[in-house]
Amino acid sequence: MTVKLGVIADDFTGATDIAGFMVQNGWRVVQLLNEPNENTPVPQNVDAIVISLKSRSCPADEAINASVKSCEWLKQNAQCQQIFYKYCSTFDSTEKGNIGPVTDALMQWLNTPLSLICPALPVNGRTVVHGHLFVNGQLLNESGMQNHPVTPMTDANLLRVMEKQSEGQAGLISLNEVQQGSDVIQKRLTALKAQGVSYAVIDALTMDDLLPIARAAREMALLTGGSGLGAALAHNDTGSQWGAAASQGDKPTGKDRKTVILSGSCSTMTNKQVQSYQQIAPAKVLDVGECLNNSQYAQQLAIWVQAQSASKLAPLLYATQPPEILKKIQETYGAELASSAVENVFGEVVKILQKQGYNTFIIAGGETSGKVVQSLGTEQLSIGAPISPGVPWVQDLKSGHWLALKSGNFGQENFFQYAQEMFNE
Repeated sequence: MTVKLGVIADDFTGATDIAGFMVQNGWRVVQLLNEPNENTPVPQNVDAIVISLKSRSCPADEAINASVKSCEWLKQNAQCQQIFYKYCSTFDSTEKGNIGPVTDALMQWLNTPLSLICPALPVNGRTVVHGHLFVNGQLLNESGMQNHPVTPMTDANLLRVMEKQSEGQAGLISLNEVQQGSDVIQKRLTALKAQGVSYAVIDALTMDDLLPIARAAREMALLTGGSGLGAALAHNDTGSQWGAAASQGDKPTGKDRKTVILSGSCSTMTNKQVQSYQQIAPAKVLDVGECLNNSQYAQQLAIWVQAQSASKLAPLLYATQPPEILKKIQETYGAELASSAVENVFGEVVKILQKQGYNTFIIAGGETSGKVVQSLGTEQLSIGAPISPGVPWVQDLKSGHWLALKSGNFGQENFFQYAQEMFNE
């Protein structure tokens, strides 16, 4: 069976995001949790393979190296027909990358002069109009993403952002052209290529706009963007019901369930989710100073989690903070040092809890999810039922553990509670 799409995702939540959307639209998908090598078995009888990297905010040369090696494995070992570089629908990056440098490197390896830039995910409020990215109707740089601790987004114009961090020129495919259909989009792609444009930024206001985009781009060597385009590619291939609130897939049962929630994201929505959940369940905030200086801190936090076993709802450990507190923490400890310390403690906590029989982990934040999954030793995931758009339940095929890996701004305000309610449905 030919693998139709090979996906290189720059973080773990983004990988489960696109994998979940493709499964809901009829494709068979396997998600790999480590950079593949010559000893990695090629999944059989699948339509798409998703590789989860942790390359969003690492040094650009590391991101390039991991992405190119993954691309090489997907093309040469798995024989994937098309490559998709998956990044967040809020285009998380800095003026130096990593979206631009990785896109350039993949284009060079694939020997293609033009790539598609399509982060839109309208079902989750991410739209692109006149080349500007909006989040729930607000410009990206006014949506809360300007306060992101690692990749603050201060410009909503994707053409400018892309050109600042890459070597080529960006061009626009307008909403008017998109809504005229795939033939018009293809003509515009051809024109941009003839003009020497390297990055075709494309508008999309609704999920329906993604369908002609996917049709027009089916022969392109490299696609880049968010999970909405992945959903459209799968739908166009299978003819599945588009836009349905599909809920197929496995999910955890309530029997013998030992659950913990770990929240590292400081996004606007995750702040709301944490505030909502701590009103009804045990919650404990991490102290960054303790993360840095107390070698026993992870053990102490794990003991606290286990002490909450009588609670009907799972305990929450969180480093999530509103912008004003986050700014003070960064000024005191440094942004990278504080973030790394928190992630390391989360990683140690889950190792301890796993040994104590915890088998269900609900995680908020891409960086946190990556650290947790690595600490659990997870290598391959099966994709289960969706909790909310872009956030499916996933199961570790080796241990049987269940995980929910939530991107920062995804999910409804009662996400943490709702995910647990699914145990008994």
